[in-house]
Amino acid sequence: MSNIDQSGTFPLGQRTVKRLGYGVMQLAGPGVFGPPKDHAAALAVLREAVARGVNHIDTSDSYGPHVTNRIIREALHPYPDDLVIATKIGAKRGKDGSWLPAFSREELTQAVHDNLRNLRVDVLDVVNLRSMFDPHHPVEGSLEAPLTVLADLQRQGLVRHIGLSNVTAKQVADGRRIAPIACVQNYYNLAHREDDALIDDLARDGAAYVPFFPLGGFAPLQSSSLSEVAARLGATPMQVALAWLLRRAPNILLIPGTSSVAHMRENLAAAECVLADDAIKELDSMAEYRVRLTNVIPRGARADNRAPRI
Repeated sequence: MSNIDQSGTFPLGQRTVKRLGYGVMQLAGPGVFGPPKDHAAALAVLREAVARGVNHIDTSDSYGPHVTNRIIREALHPYPDDLVIATKIGAKRGKDGSWLPAFSREELTQAVHDNLRNLRVDVLDVVNLRSMFDPHHPVEGSLEAPLTVLADLQRQGLVRHIGLSNVTAKQVADGRRIAPIACVQNYYNLAHREDDALIDDLARDGAAYVPFFPLGGFAPLQSSSLSEVAARLGATPMQVALAWLLRRAPNILLIPGTSSVAHMRENLAAAECVLADDAIKELDSMAEYRVRLTNVIPRGARADNRAPRI
């Protein structure tokens, strides 16, 4: 058994994937815009991930744009039979690299066809519709119109499974009245646990939850608790954060991203990281501290969505 197999599996729609996957966002250039600095290294990371048993890759044709999907195709096509590639639509890139909403029927349809062409597939395994009412935070608002377009494309046979990203629990419930929702992809980690109830609801329904930024994203979490647990286990803070997520709920699928083969191997080794109950209790205190901290910080003080330094 390889180390990644120890993470277990969970259904993603009608497919079953290993709970440790790989996200390709960092394979694009700086700011997720333009080509990578080292094209050969990007190919090597993808090939190594699959060689080590990864069968769930997360991407978007807005990364680059078009860059990461073409790298996936070059590195891995023809794809292994068990490989599931999940992509996202709902955003496009400005000429300056900005992220812009792309929710019209024409834009969504074009995005699906762009993904099909650049990945060189006849049908997309999973397409996540990303809410763009606020690009950084889930904000209430109706997704009926864009989700109806995506459901139409599913009926046409271009999309197997539909997911939602950057959404509220209400948007998930409303979306299920339009189409089956195979997964939800939101910001969630040790300290940012607003989706606790949603994760449990999805688990009861057999739907996957795919957290991004497991260690705080562009402003990494800094915690003495996390560092101390990692030191005791002889692990890295990222490995502990990933192991905590694997322990948190059986329906959580991880997609840690990196542009380094060595770092990718390190991330996948999180499957071997066993957290005792006392370590879990210590790590859970990070979320409790954040709640107390939020109550004393003025509204709007973290409007840029950077993770607090704990």
